[in-house]
Amino acid sequence: MWTLIGLCAALSGCQAKRRDPGTAVFLIESSPNSLDPRVGTDAQSERIDPLLFDGLVARDEHYQFQPALAASWETPDALTLLFHLRHDVRFSDGRRLTAADVLWTLESMRDGTILTPKGASYDSVASVEAVDAWTVRIRLKEPDNFLLGNLSSSAMGIVPAGSRADFWRHPVGTGAFRLVSQETDKEVVVERNPFAWERATVPGALQRVRFEVVPDATTRALELRKGAADITSNSLPSDMLPVLKRDPKLVVEETGGTPVQYLAFNLRDPVLGRRVVRAAIAHAVDRRLLVRTLLGGEAQLAESLLPPTHWAYTDDVKRYDYDPAKARAMLNAAGFPPGRDGVRLRLTMKTSTDEGTRMLAVALQQQLAQIGIALEIRSMETATFFSDITRGAFQIYSLRWIGGNEQPDIFSYAFSTVRMPPHGANREHYANAEVDRLLDAASRVTEQQQRRADYVRVQQILAEDLPMENLWYLNSILLHDRRVTGVKPSASGDYLFLLNAKISSLQ
Repeated sequence: MWTLIGLCAALSGCQAKRRDPGTAVFLIESSPNSLDPRVGTDAQSERIDPLLFDGLVARDEHYQFQPALAASWETPDALTLLFHLRHDVRFSDGRRLTAADVLWTLESMRDGTILTPKGASYDSVASVEAVDAWTVRIRLKEPDNFLLGNLSSSAMGIVPAGSRADFWRHPVGTGAFRLVSQETDKEVVVERNPFAWERATVPGALQRVRFEVVPDATTRALELRKGAADITSNSLPSDMLPVLKRDPKLVVEETGGTPVQYLAFNLRDPVLGRRVVRAAIAHAVDRRLLVRTLLGGEAQLAESLLPPTHWAYTDDVKRYDYDPAKARAMLNAAGFPPGRDGVRLRLTMKTSTDEGTRMLAVALQQQLAQIGIALEIRSMETATFFSDITRGAFQIYSLRWIGGNEQPDIFSYAFSTVRMPPHGANREHYANAEVDRLLDAASRVTEQQQRRADYVRVQQILAEDLPMENLWYLNSILLHDRRVTGVKPSASGDYLFLLNAKISSLQ
């Protein structure tokens, strides 16, 4: 792999092609599934949408809410929120934003006008009312501590009134950028929104970004080294980083990240539905070795879905240290002795074609073989993979929570009985009445100390029941050409650093 890169640097035929000097080329692994912020839940949609759209509020680096499209808000009582919109906001086509747009956005997700898993996030809403052109009143059926998070720019975006199911083709938002063009499996091009209410604070900030879809990691590295691209974020295997760090034309920047990799089990499966099997698998996975070998140390072990800096986080939970002897003893006691070929169980892990996930699957295959579990790996195209896990056609899979795990609503979305697909992401079909009760209580009570106590107990129960195993938090790593300045990676891996990035002319 790296021989090819070295050859490329030496050959004139690998010189970068001529391109617009005012456009930063940003390499991404796949196309966003939908640039409708009411719909897109995949990583690229959730990272590009906040460049194009704004929510009513925004979250800062401390997970606290700040004004966005709403200049201010108030809660006259526990069942009412009143949002006061900015008067100077226009969509990227020049239309003025009013309360009617907020009303349409929320109602279209709630009434089925738009088919979206995000609609369930507003189940607590009884009504949405445009009090006047600049004021929106939301009345609740019951107190909901998560609603502000679900109205934030990281979760949704306000669209023009009347936007229907085909809005994703030509999205119009209020964000710092606007869409120029998009072509599936090729590129998404955005440019500065001349009507943006929140403008760059850095003189000479870049004006245009072309998100180029390059599925292969080696090709992404080649494109960066030969100067055909400028930026990529969290898209390269860790074993490439040492070589790239030595390239004088490139800069590698990193910080501790919040995206968490997890291993999920289908609890409706007759074998994986038994907790002892899941626990044995957890004891057979050497997470420290995988972080060191697969990730080059660019990750931290995770004991929860929440980031360690979150006010509701706890690591006072049951742990599954690497202990294959204990795992084998557990399987023996559970009635799964090894056969003549040494195999106790045959299981299947489904993955997308993402290289990092496939490498993880191969490593897990080797580690589980040590306790007598034969793991078959089935890799498939991303859309098919997501379709299978959503409808429960899997035994084991691994994915990452990106951004959504930065608020405790993740526990409801991923583990509540009422959040099984298509109403949420409880793809494991986990059901625990005590967890449901605790999550319901935490969503209603306003006193943070009591909410934390409820969430701590939820994390402890989940660690005991093990519907999924938390593996690690991935470091956030940004790789860019030295011509790009004013950028730094965020813990969540979002692309908001582009708002104040600068790019010098091509040499």
